[in-house]
Amino acid sequence: MRSIFTTVAAAALSATALSAVLPSDALAGGVLRLDEVAVGELDPGKASDYADSILMFNVYDTLVLPKQGGPGHVPHLAESWESDGNSYTFTLRTDVKFQSGNTMTADDVVFSFDRMKTLGQGLSYLFGIVESAEAVDANIVRFNLSQPSAAFVASLVRLPIVDKATVMANLGDGEGDMKDWGQAYLSANGAGTGAYKVTSHNPQEETVMEKNADYFLGVADAAPDTVRLRYGLEAATVRTLIAQGEHDISSQWLPPEVIKALAADGAQLLSESGTGAFYVKMNTTKPPMDDVNCRLALSKAFDYEAAIKMIAITDEISQGSPSTGGIPVGMFGANPADAILTRDMDAAKTHLAECQHSPDDFTLELSWIAEVPLEERFALLMQANFAELGIKSEIKKLPWALFSEQVSKPENTPHISQLFVTAVTGDPDTLLYGQYHSTAAGTWQSPEYLNDAEVDKHLDAGKTATDDAGREAAYAALNARLMEIAPSIYGYDRNSVFAASNRVRVPALSDPEKAFGLDGMGFSFRLMEMTE
Repeated sequence: MRSIFTTVAAAALSATALSAVLPSDALAGGVLRLDEVAVGELDPGKASDYADSILMFNVYDTLVLPKQGGPGHVPHLAESWESDGNSYTFTLRTDVKFQSGNTMTADDVVFSFDRMKTLGQGLSYLFGIVESAEAVDANIVRFNLSQPSAAFVASLVRLPIVDKATVMANLGDGEGDMKDWGQAYLSANGAGTGAYKVTSHNPQEETVMEKNADYFLGVADAAPDTVRLRYGLEAATVRTLIAQGEHDISSQWLPPEVIKALAADGAQLLSESGTGAFYVKMNTTKPPMDDVNCRLALSKAFDYEAAIKMIAITDEISQGSPSTGGIPVGMFGANPADAILTRDMDAAKTHLAECQHSPDDFTLELSWIAEVPLEERFALLMQANFAELGIKSEIKKLPWALFSEQVSKPENTPHISQLFVTAVTGDPDTLLYGQYHSTAAGTWQSPEYLNDAEVDKHLDAGKTATDDAGREAAYAALNARLMEIAPSIYGYDRNSVFAASNRVRVPALSDPEKAFGLDGMGFSFRLMEMTE
């Protein structure tokens, strides 16, 4: 691993596909149409899930970006950075303008950081160790950390830079000098430097964006002129629209047989993998899930092999690969790829016999997200698996908005929740800390409400270690502890598959050498090409 005492030159940028885009002789971009299941949160200080990420990566920019086709990060709004361990100093580009026409400066970076920390929503927890951000001059900004962090640079891909002047001119109702920090305005309008401008936004239905002709890297002619991101379309609707040539890219949440049918009809399959998993969450505060032996019994009774068969699309393409533990294969601390989890009913019965709660005394609530129909099938699988132990359960369908509200309080959180969780910066810290650290409980990622001192210790060690060996040791110990106390059932390592029309090319989702190690960034529209 590169030393934490480092300087990254702006020349690194020229080696990536993110360099300035030259004019193209290709056809004009036309309209790109795609969908996501969840509502879209446009305020970058609140963005957290996949739909939000697509909006953020296109309307806003960040100081650094993940390197395409490999590990590490490259400068973006920054030209370079250097660190002495407890502080990071970034030199900014001087040719970047916001969509308003205002020039981006260090004050905008500081304002964006202060705003995110003050709101305390979305992914603000990523910056808990950052004590302050300061503008050294108009083009230099310094972040002061309470302790060294190997994950800090990666976290900056989740600090979108907002236009301070525009936000200040549009403060809504609220207390203090900053009133609402522009929340009302940014929930409906963009204020970024990004390659696409928001022309209309209805978070329940559709966001429409168009090219930013003044983008500092330029946008190729072949990139979409207009993008229509729709929310909450039914799988049958998406299938029909793609088959009729009226839709271009599906969400990743289509049932496997629908994706398979679209591929058979000529649709291309795009994919994104390596940064997340399917987790079955157990509310550790609610009986019987407060007993580790009951949780272990359910973990051992889960049919992992059947789950993998349920997500297969073709013999070569699947929406996931077998899980080996709490950390996906390929990340620090993961178990070997051949150490896959398997069902063990004898062990399940042994653990259940040692549980303080009798199956006669409870009925499990198995929830699934209404916008993800695949989860209903997993709920049915679990219901059958647990019934073999004599455990009763009832299945409950929850719309995403209701689910995310319910899990804010442990007493309202179901016994069992199903979630696809990814590393929001590509770093294991941002896959695991928000799920399992005791200070992160109460978000959609953490319906386990886990409070385990040993887990906290390993997570803190993984966050602060400054070399690969230290991080590997910390996350390996964390993985072992998670398997020991079973706050979740680790269903499978995720591989997102999208069905797409043949009128769009998406190298970041089809060519491993151009893939990003960050979920959602493959949907950078400026890197796509419309072919007709």
